[in-house]
Amino acid sequence: FFAEEKLVASLASMSTSERIKAIQKMPETMKKKREIRNKVLKEITKKSRHHCTQLSCCTECLQGAVVRFRRFGNSLSEHFHQLWLWHRVLKIIGAEFGTSVLSYFIFLKWLITLNIFSFLINFGFLAVPQFVAAEPNDLSFKGLELITGAGYFQQTVLYYGFYTNATISKIENGPSYHMQLAYIFTVGIYFVICFLILLFSMAKSFWRNFINPQTYSGNASKLLCTWDFNITSEEAVKLKQKNLSTQIKEDLAEVSREVLSYSVRERVVRIGIHLVSWVASLGTAVAACAGVYFLSINNLKLFVKGRKNDLETQAAMLVLPIVTSLLNTSIPFFYSWLGHLERFQIPGQQIYVTIIRNITLKISIVGILCYYWLNVVAASESQCWETLIGQDVYRLVLVDFIFCLLGSFFGEFLQRIIGTTVCVSRGLPEFDIGRNVLDLIYAQTLTWIGILFSPLLPAIQMISFSIVFYVKMVSLRMNCQPPRKVWRTAQMTTYFILLLFFPSFVGVLSVVGVTVWRLKPSEECGPFRGLPSMYAAVAEWVKTLETYTASKWVVWIYHNLITSELFFFILSALVLIITYLYWQIKEGRKTMTKFLRKQIINVRNDKMFLLKQLRELQRAKHSPSAP
Repeated sequence: FFAEEKLVASLASMSTSERIKAIQKMPETMKKKREIRNKVLKEITKKSRHHCTQLSCCTECLQGAVVRFRRFGNSLSEHFHQLWLWHRVLKIIGAEFGTSVLSYFIFLKWLITLNIFSFLINFGFLAVPQFVAAEPNDLSFKGLELITGAGYFQQTVLYYGFYTNATISKIENGPSYHMQLAYIFTVGIYFVICFLILLFSMAKSFWRNFINPQTYSGNASKLLCTWDFNITSEEAVKLKQKNLSTQIKEDLAEVSREVLSYSVRERVVRIGIHLVSWVASLGTAVAACAGVYFLSINNLKLFVKGRKNDLETQAAMLVLPIVTSLLNTSIPFFYSWLGHLERFQIPGQQIYVTIIRNITLKISIVGILCYYWLNVVAASESQCWETLIGQDVYRLVLVDFIFCLLGSFFGEFLQRIIGTTVCVSRGLPEFDIGRNVLDLIYAQTLTWIGILFSPLLPAIQMISFSIVFYVKMVSLRMNCQPPRKVWRTAQMTTYFILLLFFPSFVGVLSVVGVTVWRLKPSEECGPFRGLPSMYAAVAEWVKTLETYTASKWVVWIYHNLITSELFFFILSALVLIITYLYWQIKEGRKTMTKFLRKQIINVRNDKMFLLKQLRELQRAKHSPSAP
């Protein structure tokens, strides 16, 4: 009794959040926890009444205002949580189609957020200052520019060639803005931030799904401990039940998975089918890359020979992005057919094989295009080859977006019509995760490549990804069925981020590095005109700082750290060591928490056992038959 009074008094002295957590962690039944909570509330009310008699009216009003403000903040945070981007939509998708399909939409949402961040950085540090120094655009807008990206858009902040190489200053003897340094530092720091974001997201997902998966995906806990008792809406209750049911089915399917045994003849046939499929997929990728290369050479000749504002010539340049997007859209359907032909036992194997084939195709095509841009276009007779590359990337992004929407129609809607009317045995199609994820990675790779030549390209990709999210969501719910084989895909998001990091992001860094350090900028356009390389702007800025005594530390950092390979090697090693130690400390805390919980449970069990023994002794003492 005295121990319980002491417990109630200690809980009453805590804050609200600490008190709730402490009651939740108690190894007691729900009924006992409610009793303790009610006693604590009564104790708090008693103390507050006693204390309120001693408070002045002003202090009482102030406390009431603080309490109301805290309640308003809590309710506001709950509403914001519900209004978070596609919060409810993702719950519905996860409940109806499982975590495998949900992982695609979570990845797409993550890319939208990344592009919003990219747009805000480039718009704030590049486009806004250029608006201040920009001259009026003397080109007329004819509408075709929305598709070609040429014409009127050439004299806007959309492309590299429009940016000035001068120092912007609107006030005489006032602060100035060095556009060369702003351009290269904005792009460089953005890529560093993207590198850190990808690295952290990949490490976090890898730890969660590979190193310590049980911490995040318990088996019995899903059935016994994950229900949210704050849910009161009937629709929300049904949605939560569906979600839990789907997750439990996925876990049970993975545990009860059977390994089929094949005869020698069947194994030889399966190996032969796999070899033929791989030869066919690689041969198709090589043929597609050859076609894109020869078409790109013809595309450059068309641009060089055409007049500057000839919209017909510019419209004819859409042939390259249309053919490239057609190959990127049609060949993955062939790869999906090969995957069905191979008849993998586990659905995850088919998805991963399809992803490898698609990434080989798409990265090879992007590699051919980068070789064409850096070795052919940069050495051409064009007055501003950077703007030409920016226009090519703009057209590729736009046409790829259009083909992505058409792929949803032809790939899912028509399959539903065929499966429900012509060939009923096929049934509704399943959502092709591998093909759709690789479409996103390909589009984001183009955006990263184009940022140096078209700084506002993330804004276009942000809008296109948002439209794709809604189109794919509607197409999924109208045309597709849940996977026939239920399976858990905890590691799939990790693979998606890994593929986005390598080879996509690492390849983009190589392209940007070659452009900044090796290639000579155009003589008549852009912020780096007249320089031997884009990086020369930084070297010249450091030389000017050497004349100022107060800036000697910047010069020392540049010569001893920025240009030192040893510094970056040590920095990378330190980052890896700190990351490892961080996760080890975090894991140690979790292990200690589990140990303490076990000790509390053991103490409680010992207490219950002793009480039971005491009751039995008391019964035996008061029994008539006792000696």
